[in-house]
Amino acid sequence: MRVGADIEAVCGRCGEVWHVVIAVVGGRIAKLECKQCGARHGYRPVKGEAGAAPARRGRAAAPSARRSRKQKDVVEADPSAPRRPFRTSETYRVGERVVHASFGEGVVQAVAGATKVEVLFAGGLKTLVHGRDPS
Repeated sequence: MRVGADIEAVCGRCGEVWHVVIAVVGGRIAKLECKQCGARHGYRPVKGEAGAAPARRGRAAAPSARRSRKQKDVVEADPSAPRRPFRTSETYRVGERVVHASFGEGVVQAVAGATKVEVLFAGGLKTLVHGRDPS
C-alpha cells in the first residue's frame, strides 16, 4: 500500500467506506482520510474483509448504528413547493427545496432547533443556520 492510494475502510464519523491513504509506517497503513467527510483516522477494515477486527459490543457501537440509519432515511423534496434561495434570515421546513450559493440545490432533511437546519446537497448533508435575526 502506498500514500495517495484509494482504499475501502470504515469511517467512524460518517460511516462511508472510500478513503485515501495519507500515511504508511513500516509497510502498514497508519492513517487514512475519508473522501466524504474529511475525517482522518486509523485503518478500520470493512466488515468481512480479511484481517477485519471483530465488531465492538455495547454502547460504543450505538452512535455509528444511529448514523447509518439516519443516512438511509432521506426526506424527498416536496414537489408542490418552489425552490427558495437559502438565506440565514429565513426559516425552512422539512422537505423544502433550497438553492445555496456554495452548495447548490438541496432538500431540507431536518430542523434542528430554532436556528439550525440539516440540508442534503449533492456533496452531502450540511448543517446550516436559519431563522437568524437580520440585524
